[in-house]
Amino acid sequence: MMMMLMMLMLLLLLMMMMIMTIMIVAILIMIKVMMIMMMMMMMMMMMMMMMMMMMMMMMMMMIMMVMVMVMVMVMMMMMMMMMMMMMMMMMIC
Repeated sequence: MMMMLMMLMLLLLLMMMMIMTIMIVAILIMIKVMMIMMMMMMMMMMMMMMMMMMMMMMMMMMIMMVMVMVMVMVMMMMMMMMMMMMMMMMMIC
């Protein structure tokens, strides 16, 4: 009888140990998954930030290009005006 009780106790202890180990493993897996998810989120955030930065850079480049184009246009207009003036002067002369 005592032996039976001892065996039962041992079995219970073993079961408890197994459950504890399974729980610990599950918790560890959960932590790992959470870490991976966090890493993914961080990566996504970084990618979004990079995309935003790239978009901003592109916008800046576009604005710069437009400004340069306008400057060139103005310069060309000025040159044309100067040429016209010179021609007029020549004609008058």
